[in-house]
Amino acid sequence: MAKTTAPPSRASRRRPERRPVDVRGWLGGIRLSGFMVIMLGLVVLAAFVLVPTIGTYVDQRQQIAALEAAVELSRDEVAELQSQRERWSDPAYITTQARERLYYVRPGEVVYLVDNDLPPELAPQEQAPVSEDVEQTRTDWMSQLVRSVTEAGLAQTVKTPTVGVPDPEPTPSTTP
Repeated sequence: MAKTTAPPSRASRRRPERRPVDVRGWLGGIRLSGFMVIMLGLVVLAAFVLVPTIGTYVDQRQQIAALEAAVELSRDEVAELQSQRERWSDPAYITTQARERLYYVRPGEVVYLVDNDLPPELAPQEQAPVSEDVEQTRTDWMSQLVRSVTEAGLAQTVKTPTVGVPDPEPTPSTTP
C-alpha cells in the first residue's frame, strides 16, 4: 500500500516576519538626474496644457453632434413642407380639402350630413341626466370671499430672504 501524506497544516507553515519599511531609506535610494527632472517637468506641463484642450474638444464634438441632429431634423421638416406644397399645387387636392374641411359644394350638388356616424367606441358616452330639482350649495360663497379677503389683508408679511448673507446682529443703542 502506498503511503499518503497530508498537506502540512497551517500551523506548521511559517510566515515571514514583516519588518518595518524605512521610508527615508527608500526615498534616499532614489537618485534623480537633471534630465529626469526636466522630463518630469515637461510631462506635468503637457498635462496642464492638454487637459483643458481635450475638454474643449469634447464640448465642441457634443455641440457638433447636436447641431447635426438639428440640421437633420430641419431637412426632414423641409422635405415634409415641400411635399405639402406639391400636394397643394394639385387642383384635385385643393378641391378635396375644401369639401372635407369647409364643406364646400359645387353649384347644384346636394350635401347630406350624417349624425352619429362614429363607431360605438369613439362615440361620446352618455352623461347622467340633469336633475330638475334646484339644489342648494353647502357653503355660502359670499362669506367665503369676505373671509378670504380679510385673512389675506391681516396676514403678516414675510421678510424677503437674503441668500448667503447672515442677518445683521442688532447693535445695542447707546443713548447718553
